[in-house]
Amino acid sequence: MVIRGAAIGAVTLLAVSVDEAGASDRKASLTRQMVEDIKAGKMELEGDHAAVNELIIKRNIPITYSYIAVLMRTPNAFGEGPACVVCHGSGDPSVSYRGLDLSTCEGINKGSTEPPARKLFTPGKGAKKELLGRMLRNNRMPLGVRFNVPTDSPPILAIRQWIADGAKDDAHFKKDILPLFATANTFAANTPACTECHMSNQEPPSFHELDLSSYKGIMLGADSVAKGVANATKVVIPGKPDESGLMQHLVENRMPPGIEPSSDRDHPNTQLLLRWIEQGARCD
Repeated sequence: MVIRGAAIGAVTLLAVSVDEAGASDRKASLTRQMVEDIKAGKMELEGDHAAVNELIIKRNIPITYSYIAVLMRTPNAFGEGPACVVCHGSGDPSVSYRGLDLSTCEGINKGSTEPPARKLFTPGKGAKKELLGRMLRNNRMPLGVRFNVPTDSPPILAIRQWIADGAKDDAHFKKDILPLFATANTFAANTPACTECHMSNQEPPSFHELDLSSYKGIMLGADSVAKGVANATKVVIPGKPDESGLMQHLVENRMPPGIEPSSDRDHPNTQLLLRWIEQGARCD
């Protein structure tokens, strides 16, 4: 079973799991509203994204755990790869990577149990930038780096320590840190220099308006034009490497393992999973 291009199937599964009390009234109301929106030309249903967004997300249909359980057990649910529970099916680190149990609602909410234990998200809040959202949406950098490339190489550890020490613009940064971003194959063989794609605060030519060619650019962060300087996405948080987007992109492999970097980061099922979390990640 491959959950792809199945927006109508998603609606059916979700509708079945709606609480019985008042269900018929709710479905009738949704249907009437949908018909009215279609007549008014307010709905665009071309493709999976539009269908999920228009029929489910915008109408705030409750996402129940029964649907999430299906996703965790389905190959290719979030992109080409095995079902999540194949690698993460128990809280026992000897049989499940990171002791992460995605086979139960309680396990998903608990997160990884192998030290250092980590929660995947905060129920009731947006999860795109929390661990689960990042693992499903963000490609590890440099683009194309393989899943089996170590995450504790000397260059990565040097950047981690620089951030931990306060991310200072000093002689050490200029001599030992900044050149890492301008040198090909620094973080993995056959990968471009970071500055090939991130060289200015303008897009184009720089992806996400991120400039890794200077201290000022690094500390300004991403999307400073689109969001405004005050709201730019900070990629370095001095003293906090694990919370810094720069480090996250260098060490976090996108899931499922081996997924193509070009795979849709906002897959319809990813949207539904994140909405379930925003709605409280309830287990009922």
